Amino acid sequence: MKSIKLQNLLLACAVALSLTACHKDKKVVPEDKPTADLYVLNQGNLGLPNSTLTSYNYTTKLLTPDFFLLANGKGLGNTANDVKIYGAKMYIVVDKSGTVEVVNPKTAKSIKQVLFQNADKSSREPRSIAFYKGNAFITLYDNNVAVLDTATLTITKYIPVGRNPEQLAVSNDKLYVVNGGGLSYPDVDKTVSIINLSSLTVTKTLTVGLNPYAISVDSYGDVFVHSYNVYPGSPQLTIIDSKTDVVKSITEFAGGPFAVNGDIAYYITSDGTINTYDLKELKASSSNFITDGTTFTAAYAVVTNTLTGEVFVTDAKDYKSNGLIYAFDKNGKKEYSLVTGINPGSVVFVNR
Repeated sequence: MKSIKLQNLLLACAVALSLTACHKDKKVVPEDKPTADLYVLNQGNLGLPNSTLTSYNYTTKLLTPDFFLLANGKGLGNTANDVKIYGAKMYIVVDKSGTVEVVNPKTAKSIKQVLFQNADKSSREPRSIAFYKGNAFITLYDNNVAVLDTATLTITKYIPVGRNPEQLAVSNDKLYVVNGGGLSYPDVDKTVSIINLSSLTVTKTLTVGLNPYAISVDSYGDVFVHSYNVYPGSPQLTIIDSKTDVVKSITEFAGGPFAVNGDIAYYITSDGTINTYDLKELKASSSNFITDGTTFTAAYAVVTNTLTGEVFVTDAKDYKSNGLIYAFDKNGKKEYSLVTGINPGSVVFVNR
């Protein structure tokens, strides 16, 4: 198991790695500090402060195992769960440490650490983050959504929602919050709270599949909610019409969260392959998106780069040592792979 001391040693020994396949040339931009084009947020092991931020620079071909540690002289903490870029800042949500690290998206240099902790310093467990018109919305496992002003980086409000909220997303000027209730399993939650983004209040609560955990939206006004269900039940997919806020369907669906790009969503199946879902026809494909024979030991997350059309898949391997991230072109052929940290769960791209 890595320790912070070991991470420092790794950083001291870090060397540039070259891609194994041809990649589109990009204009060299002079920088006075190391910069990144791609970040992988590695959750680390639950209960240990070994979350890391792997970075890759397309121009210099430099892969850095823990860019956050290099930039700030400290680690991310325990169980980094989500990362997103909004405006000129990047936000890293660290669950068990009870923090949101706000950093420069190119250099990972800290701007501010926002605390979500109780009086006894225990974590309120921030889980996921979404944005709308100058506000960041962060789910907290204590049944609230925090509203963070992205200009002042101060909390302006807490909005009560359902039990142990997980992911959240904006559609049609409303915020949809998935309430999982996982801390009281098997007595789980099965709701989505809908928040009016003008009044910042919950205006409606919908019933979805049992134990929901993930959410995504498409350009047609549909909201997709993935639910674990409770054993021995099967996982479920709930489709919500965000124009009417009516549940269109709840069906069995043995696949992970959607990574949306245009009319197609990519997802990890129960047997570890990558399949597609037609968002226009609301129909899943039965064929593997990967066409060159690449397989994964433990496919962990799938993300799309909407600018390039590339699809990225992370592999957690044995869940306790370094994983990998693979890049595929739009035809499902591998372009390259890179070493990540432990349990690579989120990917974000920096546009120059």
